[in-house]
Amino acid sequence: MSEDTENLDPEERADRKRAERAADDVAGVVYDERDEGGGSDDEAPEDASDRVRTLTGAIEWEDTADVAKGLKGAEAIRAFLPRLPNSPGVYRMFDEAGDVLYVGKARSLKKRVSNYAQGRGHSNRIERMITRTVTMEFVTTRTETEALLLEANLIKRLRPRFNVLLRDDKSFPYILITGDHQAPAIFKHRGAHSRKGDYFGPFASAGAVGRTINSLQRAFLIRTCSDSVFDARTRPCLLYQIKRCSGPCTGEIDEAGYRELVGEAKDFLSGKSQKVKATISRQMQEASENLDFESAALFRDRLSALSHVQSHQGINPRSVEEADVFAIYNEGGVACIQVFFFRTGQNWGNRAYFPKADPSLTAAEILGAFLSQFYDDKPCPKQVMISEPIEEQALLAEALGIKAHRKVTVSVPQRGEKKDLLDHVLSNAKEAHGRRIAETASQTRLLKGLAETFSLPRTPRRIEVYDNSHIMGTNAVGGMIVAGADGFVKNQYRKFNIRSEDLTPGDDFGMMREVMQRRFSRLLKEHGKPELEDAANRPADDDETENPQDAAMPAWPDVIFIDGGQGQMSAVRGILDELGVSDSVTAIGVAKGADREAGRERFFARGKTDFSLPPRDPVLYFVQRMRDEAHRFAIGSHRARRKKEMVKNPLDEIAGIGPTRKRALLHHFGTAKAVSRAAFDDLLSVEGISRSTAQLIYDHFHDERGA
Repeated sequence: MSEDTENLDPEERADRKRAERAADDVAGVVYDERDEGGGSDDEAPEDASDRVRTLTGAIEWEDTADVAKGLKGAEAIRAFLPRLPNSPGVYRMFDEAGDVLYVGKARSLKKRVSNYAQGRGHSNRIERMITRTVTMEFVTTRTETEALLLEANLIKRLRPRFNVLLRDDKSFPYILITGDHQAPAIFKHRGAHSRKGDYFGPFASAGAVGRTINSLQRAFLIRTCSDSVFDARTRPCLLYQIKRCSGPCTGEIDEAGYRELVGEAKDFLSGKSQKVKATISRQMQEASENLDFESAALFRDRLSALSHVQSHQGINPRSVEEADVFAIYNEGGVACIQVFFFRTGQNWGNRAYFPKADPSLTAAEILGAFLSQFYDDKPCPKQVMISEPIEEQALLAEALGIKAHRKVTVSVPQRGEKKDLLDHVLSNAKEAHGRRIAETASQTRLLKGLAETFSLPRTPRRIEVYDNSHIMGTNAVGGMIVAGADGFVKNQYRKFNIRSEDLTPGDDFGMMREVMQRRFSRLLKEHGKPELEDAANRPADDDETENPQDAAMPAWPDVIFIDGGQGQMSAVRGILDELGVSDSVTAIGVAKGADREAGRERFFARGKTDFSLPPRDPVLYFVQRMRDEAHRFAIGSHRARRKKEMVKNPLDEIAGIGPTRKRALLHHFGTAKAVSRAAFDDLLSVEGISRSTAQLIYDHFHDERGA
């Protein structure tokens, strides 16, 4: 939210939000699809890729700001009916503040919205949503499939309150075989698929990727070194000696032979494992018949490594070559979705998800909404097996086929090995659900105990813990970690590089003042001043009172912990008072006790004398765990900054000196120090360095010495 938004009335503020969202919709959706499209454009039929591009291009939402002006609930929704078409599309429902309540898709926008406009026969969740709706926005699509894809994309980006939300959306690791070098390498990769090459996955964990790469090294002898190490080698490394690499860096294998190994690895990871194993087996037999027993032994070891890849990860069904298997267990208001990944006939791991969903929804409804969001930014396998038949199963299969540029089946196995596999996945979902319920109950008790111990007005939903890290004031970094009902929320951690030049080195109080100033000034700018909220006066239909575990993480913290004593707290309170938010945020200092031993911590809170908790108090352990996490995060951020400073090259500070010129200078002079001592005429003799650039480099180093 911009700085001048705070002075607007609610209606103008909602209009401003809609305008900002309209601009974001164009850039945001295109970005999501471009980065994680889930398939090679080279393999995509023109019509399929064109449909996806059309869908995720410039979205034009119909301007409906004045249609339902002054109306609310079913009456507001009813006002849109005369202008709606019977074509497929996506709709968004908004509250008075301009926030998105719900994103939905429809085969016929007119029929779907007229159902809401009746205002009766709905579940409690839908009734609450309709009651809060003051306006809607619409976009039509050519097909219902496109509407489904767009709906999933928008739900993930906007996270509307009344939709089923995929909360644990961490990126998956992949195996990358590079395509931008004459000798491709194999690496573990996480994040956007920006580097040229072939990506295989997803794997459920980094450990599964590491184990698979180790086995593939033995099977296909592909290098794992960086390009710079490869280019600098003059003799084979240890991996070549232990038969983990074929040695392309020093010509131990010719380029054609290495390309053949890489091709076999790609075939294996693409699902053609039997073909690859048959080829290697034939080569082993031929080598044996030719009495080339050394080569035969090498092929034998490669076959053994391939067998290890396909057998080392537990259950590996023979009839499932490439599939994702989903099972849902929904009980007690908590839904657990377990997914197993199978590629090339092997189990690449599993992961449990706990989507945010209203307790009134059925398991099939939750699973259907989950699947469309899950594959929004991930490649889809040939088969998707699910434990519950969902309402739009055929439509989902068609949408996934468009994204994958090939046929995708979505099925509910009823018999045989696939049904046994699904039962195994369901049992894992039940076990994960039980563990989650136990952890949730424990975390809820701790949060309630924390509120009682420190006399908080309500059970905290967001806790922030701050710590600083530096060495004699150098490379100072402030760290902030966030905890809530689901434990640590790592995607909301923040680090603060200390910028103040007038701070005395090692001034912890000054550093904490800067961190607090930057953190809470930004909160005020982006979210406005928090409203004081009495838990007893919250609306009865507020989801957060029904199930705090499902409450969205608020932007403002309920309580902040500072790693420090009275001095640190004075600095923190001064900033909070200056910004006028000291009544909204409870600040507590945590100082190490006698002999700095754990268990003897002293707590400092406004209006109380400092105190300690009993050594075995669960709340004390909880606070210690959060403080230790903040300490770990701050130290890690400091070390990363210090390492970056240590390897910093003086040439990087010169404007106009890019990688090519820097490389030419270092090749000519050897070191940056030698460049700094070079005469002007010597700089001119370097290839690619003009007279003006040489003067720039010379002046940079000599001006620094003069200063």
